[in-house]
Amino acid sequence: MAEKKLLYTAEQIADRVAELGDQIKKDYEKVLAPGEQLLAIGVLNGAFIFMADLIRAIELPVEVDFIRLSSYQDKDSSSSEVVMTKNLEKEIKGRHVLIVEDIADCGLTLNWLLEFLHKRQPASLKVAVAVDKKARRETSVSLDYVAFSVDDGFLVGYGLDFAEKYRNLSAIHQVVTQG
Repeated sequence: MAEKKLLYTAEQIADRVAELGDQIKKDYEKVLAPGEQLLAIGVLNGAFIFMADLIRAIELPVEVDFIRLSSYQDKDSSSSEVVMTKNLEKEIKGRHVLIVEDIADCGLTLNWLLEFLHKRQPASLKVAVAVDKKARRETSVSLDYVAFSVDDGFLVGYGLDFAEKYRNLSAIHQVVTQG
């Protein structure tokens, strides 16, 4: 692995996630019926750390489920094929659903997931991402809640990985290549 450049500290991440949680709470308080829970769907493996922090910050009843998708297959760039290796366990029809993803990069995975979930007829479908990386965007996707935006660069930490490594770093780093 090449050197890493610190982009966002654990403290900066915690502050921003708290802000997002507050905004999500305010938005969903307007649409959730009494006794209704928001359903947060985390995209494994990358989103689990962000999702854990985010749902604690929302301060509303939140139910969770996970889906596992991949378009990277242990590479540092996305293929055009999305593979689902774990499907949802919860019914989403008529529910308010928040997709929680670690990064919006080329947009292919999120676009695939949005199309897949829309077919299941949720009451609403929104997206929260830890990082929006726009430079390599190939497919337009609507992001409702964004913790951080970067232009480009390969990122690790806070759930973001390279070949399943470096997810456990508490901060977000950009990999710096020599040359």
